[in-house]
Amino acid sequence: MSAAPRTWHADAALRCRVSVIIKALNEEKNICAAIETSLAAVAEIGGEVILADSHSTDRTVELASGYPIRVVQLLHPQERCCGVGPQLGYQHARGEYLYILDGDMRMLPGFLTEALSFLAQHPEAAGVGGRLVELNTESMEYRERGLRAAAHLSPGEVDRLDGGGLYRRRAIEEAGYFSDRNLHGYEEFDLAVRLRSRGWKLWRIPVDAATHYGHDTPPYRLLVRRWRARYVRGLGELLRGAMGQPHMRLVLRGMRELRIYAAVLVWWAVLAGVLFWPVPAPTRGTIFVALAAAPYLLMLWRKRSASRAAYSVVSWCFCSAGLALGLLHGRRPPKGPIPSRVLHEPPQSTETRHKHYA
Repeated sequence: MSAAPRTWHADAALRCRVSVIIKALNEEKNICAAIETSLAAVAEIGGEVILADSHSTDRTVELASGYPIRVVQLLHPQERCCGVGPQLGYQHARGEYLYILDGDMRMLPGFLTEALSFLAQHPEAAGVGGRLVELNTESMEYRERGLRAAAHLSPGEVDRLDGGGLYRRRAIEEAGYFSDRNLHGYEEFDLAVRLRSRGWKLWRIPVDAATHYGHDTPPYRLLVRRWRARYVRGLGELLRGAMGQPHMRLVLRGMRELRIYAAVLVWWAVLAGVLFWPVPAPTRGTIFVALAAAPYLLMLWRKRSASRAAYSVVSWCFCSAGLALGLLHGRRPPKGPIPSRVLHEPPQSTETRHKHYA
């Protein structure tokens, strides 16, 4: 049965302090740890835990239903994407503050207490994040991402809260919605620019918030998986959603990789054009090979590693193609209710459930 989202602004008396929203898809190996650490975290300050399941086909929901949490599930599996989980959980959340956690993460004790204290002292802050402790530091993707993302992962005011954060409900309501259900990636950055365009600030404090064990998948296989899951379309979808909106300027300023992907698209166009140049075929072939090799040679010079250079160029190509496809992808109203069903409620919420779902 599809459940309509609660209108919590009209039911302030039913709110709790913090809602931890765990977004998950086929996380049976990790979901128990994510739930248990989340329950321990909210026990310190008062709150609830919600599993927002994107129609898992493994035992994720079965395992989660054994805990005193609310389990909600996406009704239509074809709507799966990175942006749908947080918004689905938000529709069913009661907290004055909301924390988003991936199903393969574990919350660490003490962070929520410190984050609430920080928000109480900084009314201009819409959200606050902590340190995400990466347990898999050997993968090529982690090393490349760590070099690029150092700025917004450092303590202080930041332009986004990748890896999760604690947000004020009031700020989310002002921004319109928690997460854009259309995005296959960049959902946390999208939330950040919508908040910042309205004058809110984001901070990261020097406190460990959660642990995460990154992908063990070989890098090229991971690229193929992200292509199939449409993750690589996220930036194009983000740009399309920001067109004509107040936060478009912040998107263009904050997405430095956009310049790279746009350059790759131009590079492809030039390569295609070379094939039709009015010069002898051997000359065209020489120019084509030289232009085709140029990005790899540039990255080889910069990274001093043939494997890292090759991975960079291949990754750019995947993401550039995804950018183009994402720009062409249609959009559903991001504020519209996401069809879902409530599969499990904590025992103490039975009365509340009857009030809102009868």
